[in-house]
Order: sequence, then structure tokens, then C-alpha cells
Amino acid sequence: MRIFSGIQPTGRKHLGNFIGAIEPYVHHQEQGEAIYCVVDLHATTVPYDPATLRERVYDTAAILLAAGLDPDRCIFFRQGDVPEHTEMTWLLSSVTAFGDLNRMHQFKDKAGAQRDLVSSSLFTYPVLMAADVLVYRAHRVPVGDDQRQHIELMRDIAERFNARFGVGGSGSGDDAPLVVPEGVYREVGARIMDLQEPTRKMSTTGGTEQGTVLVLDEPKTIEKKFKRAVTDSGSEIRHDRDEKPGVSNLIEIYAAVKGVAFDAVEREFADARYGDFKGAVAEAVVERLAPVQERFAELRPDEAALEEILAAGAAKARALAAPTVALARELMGVGPVGRAG
Repeated sequence: MRIFSGIQPTGRKHLGNFIGAIEPYVHHQEQGEAIYCVVDLHATTVPYDPATLRERVYDTAAILLAAGLDPDRCIFFRQGDVPEHTEMTWLLSSVTAFGDLNRMHQFKDKAGAQRDLVSSSLFTYPVLMAADVLVYRAHRVPVGDDQRQHIELMRDIAERFNARFGVGGSGSGDDAPLVVPEGVYREVGARIMDLQEPTRKMSTTGGTEQGTVLVLDEPKTIEKKFKRAVTDSGSEIRHDRDEKPGVSNLIEIYAAVKGVAFDAVEREFADARYGDFKGAVAEAVVERLAPVQERFAELRPDEAALEEILAAGAAKARALAAPTVALARELMGVGPVGRAG
């Protein structure tokens, strides 16, 4: 089984990224042939600073490695180092409907009232995301719950390509040119919310500063943020997203960090006050992030070593991606006959 997922290098990584994406990456590298990349090409779809982008790529790579990603047990690379991603994007554009792209929620959210002024790459972002996965014939894609629409489009693109260019019009199955992947969505910790506004997802761009716990925050900063976390009326520590969003968010964080179920957290803190519970959650988060922060401090300064890891991963990735692109070109009648062989 082949697994693929990509992570944005933009912004500083927060607790929601760590629980919802980074930890699952580490877990999935034991479940099959795992392929992970830092998606610097995706980061260019919105206004950015080139120097900052390069720094963020190193930051992200170092955090992933510090969290337990092992280049010897997975393929880990920078997206922009594998040109097969961009070529596959163009080829897949031929079976991607304009109307489907126009309905993507994330494009509407990011474009806002400036839809006529944003980059065309933001509009075609989902096609590049599809190419990221399909070029490796990946079977499973661990992503956040907010990516469901993109995964469904990705599956549609694969099926359309297979139906149009596959031998005998095959849309799926082992003999199809492209694998139709499945999204993998984490249940516990899938949506970590802002500590100050628990009805909004934790974010470094749209969230509050005090409600966003960064992976590299100092322990005292983490403790202060949890101490000030918004709770709810009453005193019962109970998981109920509708009636108790603040407490529910804290329960989900504690459950994810400790690896236990929601009801186990409720039982553990049945007689606790909100203040005591917030302190316990802060302590658990500090304890979980401490080794990651320590390892990050060792890895991040050596950019040459990080480049070596990314380059080695890119070479492995190209070896897997090139045959898929060659097959797609041949089936589509692009270039000379026989290149896919």
C-alpha cells in the first residue's frame, strides 16, 4: 500500500498541524510505502516572500524530522524538486472541468471578493494536488477533514482519465493507468480549535495569537495560553461540541496527546475544576512537544544536511513519478511512441 501526503511550508506550525498532520505522518510511515513532501509549489499560489518561503521549507522539514519522520522509512522531499508534479498537473488539466474548480470551497474562501485579481494558480491548485498523489499511484491520502472536497475531485480526475485514456475505457481496477486514491481522515484531533475562539479552527493566519499554540512555543508560553483558554458556562467537563465548544476542544487536545478516548478524559476529570483541567492539558502538551523542540534545535541550524535529505528523497520520488508521467504522455498521444516502456 502506497501512502502520500503533502504539507504546506507557509506559516509557523501549530498544535493543530502537529496533531492533525505531523503525528499521522509518523504513524503512517509504518503502515506502508509512505511518500511525503513539503509543498513549496502550492505555497506560491498566494502572495509570498521568496526568502521567507525557503526558510519555511527548512523549518517545516526540521519539524517533521524532529517529530519522528525517518528518511530511511519513507520518501521525504521538496515538491519543487520533482518536475513530474508540474507536468502531470498540465496533463490532468485536460480531464478537469472548469465548473468543478469553480465550486471548490477553499478557492472561494481564499479569493474572497478579489476573485478576478487572484492568481490562476490558486484556481488550479486542486489539479496540482491531484497530480501530487496520482503521479505516485498512491492508494491512501492522509489529510485534514477540510480537504474532503479536494480528495473527491482528485478521485473524479483519476476516474475520468482512466475512462478516457485507459485500455478499453477502464475507469478503475489494477489495470487502470491511474490509481483512484482514498482519503484518510483522523477522528481524534482532526479539528483542533482556537483556544480563544473554540468555534474556529486553530490557525496562524486567521486565528488569535493567544489561541494558537505553536509547536516551538516555550513551555511557559504554552501554559499561559492554556490557562487563558476560553471555557463554557457550568463546571462539567463533558465533550459536547454544540453546548461546550471550549471544554470539548480541550478534551480533544488532551485525548489526542495522551492517546485516549473522550470518555476516558471525562472520567479522569469528572471531579476537576476548569482551571485544574486546563493546567493538566497544558502539562500534557508541554511534555509531548519537549522532545520535538529539543530535536528541532539540533536539526534546524544544519541547512546543508536538510538539503541532502530533501535531495535524496527527491531522487527516489522522481524514480517513482517518471514512469507514470511517461505512461500518461503515451496514452494521451504526447511525444514519441514508446516512451512509457
